[in-house]
Amino acid sequence: MSRHRSRLTQPGAKPLDQHGLGVESHQALDWDKGIRVFSKGRIYPDGRVALYKPAEILANVKKPRTVWHQGERVDLGRVERVIDARYLSLLERERLKDLQQGGLSIRQIAALMGRAPSTISRELRRNTVSRHGYLPHSAHRASVKRRERPRRAKLSLEGPLRDYVTAKLAKRWSPEQISCRLRRDFPHDLGMRVSSETIYQAVYVHARGELRRELARSLRRGRGARKPHRDPQSRTGRFVDPITPLAERPAEVEDRIVPGHWEGDLIVGGRQRSAVATLVERTTRYTILGHLPVERTAEAVRDSLVVAFADLPADLRRTLTWDQGAEMSEHRSFAAATNMQVYFCDPASPWQRGTNENTNGLLRQYLPKGSDLSAHGPSDLAAMAAELNGRPRKALDWDTPAERFAALVDSA
Repeated sequence: MSRHRSRLTQPGAKPLDQHGLGVESHQALDWDKGIRVFSKGRIYPDGRVALYKPAEILANVKKPRTVWHQGERVDLGRVERVIDARYLSLLERERLKDLQQGGLSIRQIAALMGRAPSTISRELRRNTVSRHGYLPHSAHRASVKRRERPRRAKLSLEGPLRDYVTAKLAKRWSPEQISCRLRRDFPHDLGMRVSSETIYQAVYVHARGELRRELARSLRRGRGARKPHRDPQSRTGRFVDPITPLAERPAEVEDRIVPGHWEGDLIVGGRQRSAVATLVERTTRYTILGHLPVERTAEAVRDSLVVAFADLPADLRRTLTWDQGAEMSEHRSFAAATNMQVYFCDPASPWQRGTNENTNGLLRQYLPKGSDLSAHGPSDLAAMAAELNGRPRKALDWDTPAERFAALVDSA
């Protein structure tokens, strides 16, 4: 009867009993939708079952059934999705059922459908899941379910790979840093490979409870859930008030070839009552933190920066780029004490000291917004800087800033 469905369910079609089949048009519509009717209800293509008066039907049953569909329940969207022409479609399975009922052999069916005889034979053998014989919709669900290739997540398995990733997350390495450093640390061990996305999935999808919270805190931003990616053009930029342009800064600073050019800023604590000075060398991304124990006046900032640069060779103290702010009003005395020229960013141009902006974001893992930064002494700040300088950087071909900076100091 399946071959009559499309013709009999067109707009304006007469009831099927007028065609000598004894079936009404609503039943033909059910066939076309893959709905099967039985004495106790209806079975839909996705496996859902609607029972007629279930209380009366099950009144005398001790252990009523809870699963009424044939085959496993599969999401309807997956059932209807067309993947590739090499897979049998639902329409082809319906035609196969009709041809089989017509008494044709497997080879005859294959010739009419344009398929290999082995395809038809395998379809009938593997997807006949009912005692009533081959049912196209049940066969289609079984085929869709069989496509799944479930496997355990790579980092859910205990072993050296998971131990390595866990140890580096504890050191606040990013998933990308971990993924790329694995290739360098284990160049010949293909088992020590994992993508950054797999690490994110391990943290946000596969981890549960306290483990998930602990791993999420180890990531750069410490979020409990992943933040959706957005168009960079729609993001609100961070603006900086104008003070002095960078027109006089040497062109060699932009190339990042000659070392000794620094960018600086202040990270401010809760209620604007505490601060830490941050300094980043543009070529190596090496970070130094300046201690401001009591106040962040211009004199305190100047003295902190002079101490931070005191032990560096002259070749590594060339220029300092700073944003606008009264904390650098003593830049001339700072320049005289360190023999470094200070340059200020243009208005609303934070990218002119983008290396420092990025570093400040990394440091917020250690110095959260709203916290009292005066609680961190010089030794605490030195430990934070050492840990940050020990992370491999993509911009340095996965060398660490400490490695690059130490090489410059040795050659100075």
